[in-house]
Amino acid sequence: MSAEWPLWEIFIRGQHGLNHRHVGSLHAPDAEMAMRHARDVYTRRNEGVSIWVVPSVAITASSPSDKGPMFEPSQDKVYRHPSFFDIPDEIGHM
Repeated sequence: MSAEWPLWEIFIRGQHGLNHRHVGSLHAPDAEMAMRHARDVYTRRNEGVSIWVVPSVAITASSPSDKGPMFEPSQDKVYRHPSFFDIPDEIGHM
C-alpha cells in the first residue's frame, strides 16, 4: 500500500466568473478532505463561490504534441464558428 495520499486537481469558480478554473493540485485521503484543504489553500481571500475536486487519475488529457491531428478536423466545419449567427444583445455574456 502506498504511503502517499492520492493527488486531486482543484477547480475554483470565482465570484464574478462563469466557469471553474484550474488553480492547482493537492494530496488528500478522500474527496471530503480534498474539499476542505482546497477551501483553506485556494480561497483564502473569499474569492471562490464553488469548488470542484477531481482525482488526478480520472483526468485524461491530450498531448500538446498531438495538437495538429487532434484539432485540424474542426477547421473543416465552418458552421461551428459563430460568424454565421447574430447574437441578440439580451443574451449578455456568451
